[in-house]
Amino acid sequence: MPKSRIRKKADYTPPSSKQTTVIKLNSRAWVAPVMLAMFLIGLAWIVVFYVTDGSLPIDALGNWNIVVGFGFIAAGFAVSTQWK
Repeated sequence: MPKSRIRKKADYTPPSSKQTTVIKLNSRAWVAPVMLAMFLIGLAWIVVFYVTDGSLPIDALGNWNIVVGFGFIAAGFAVSTQWK
């Protein structure tokens, strides 16, 4: 029976080094502080409304103070869309 040929494997050659590209994130520095401030203001508005039994922050608004608090929170989410 004839012997099979032994095949020589090719030597490993590492891939050519590619030039690395620098990824520059154009993050706006104002977005994160404003977003967090809106969240905290909205949360504080609602907490103050509940703790003071509706007499603060603005007595004339009544239960609409909850809507104002959630409005601040929603504005925080709207600002968060600008974050890159």
